[in-house]
Amino acid sequence: MAGLLQNKVALITGGGGGIGRATSLIFAREGAKIVISDMSVKGGEETVKMIKQAGGEAYFIKTDVRIENDVKGLIANIADTYGRLDCAFNNAGVFRNAEMNEQNDRITKITETQWDFVINTNMKGVWLCMKHELPLMVKQGKGAIVNSSSLNGLFSFPSGPAYAASKSAIISLTKTAALEHATDGIRVNAICPGSIDTPMNDPFKPKTKADEQGWVNMIKAMIPLGRWGYPSEVGEVVAWLCSDAASYITGIAMPIDGGWAAHA
Repeated sequence: MAGLLQNKVALITGGGGGIGRATSLIFAREGAKIVISDMSVKGGEETVKMIKQAGGEAYFIKTDVRIENDVKGLIANIADTYGRLDCAFNNAGVFRNAEMNEQNDRITKITETQWDFVINTNMKGVWLCMKHELPLMVKQGKGAIVNSSSLNGLFSFPSGPAYAASKSAIISLTKTAALEHATDGIRVNAICPGSIDTPMNDPFKPKTKADEQGWVNMIKAMIPLGRWGYPSEVGEVVAWLCSDAASYITGIAMPIDGGWAAHA
């Protein structure tokens, strides 16, 4: 039986690890031909290797989504290789730049440098990807895009203002693109993951054994399903949204959060 994405050409940004890698493996399982992009050559090439070992088709292009020429070259490469782009998961994103040795702190504490890094990666990066993905999809008369927002894009927490602002903006960009391109046969949706067990969330985990039970109790209080999510649980939703099974869905921001947003 054919997979959900059989023979579709898919782009996954931030595919070198975490949710991007898990989604890439699911896309491969469902029959897609995948282009992986990431800033990490090692991570991206490892994902491609995993896909090929599983019998899938993939290749890697290093891309900085903050730079328009990088993104333009990425989409041109896909057009030259396959002649089309059926679906895109614009997933590349950051919470902060750890290399700057700064915290993504409260509004009055975050630096301009840190703010610009987060906004340019998350918000500008999604805009640039759609800017260059959409014309190719318009030309072919169909396509599906999923943008990676966050539960933090639906409601806010103290600290992390740049992250929250960028993820909220992604939801607005998604809805705008969905409205602009509905008559072109292109669907554009966003996902809003909650607490997912990825390296990005490692700083939020308990540092000592003594803190562990309190952390577990806190998670159970916040998340009705009582646990963090797995990257693959996000990937399954992205694959479905990119498939023809979701042909009547566009312009949504879907929480993937174990029920956390039900408290709001």
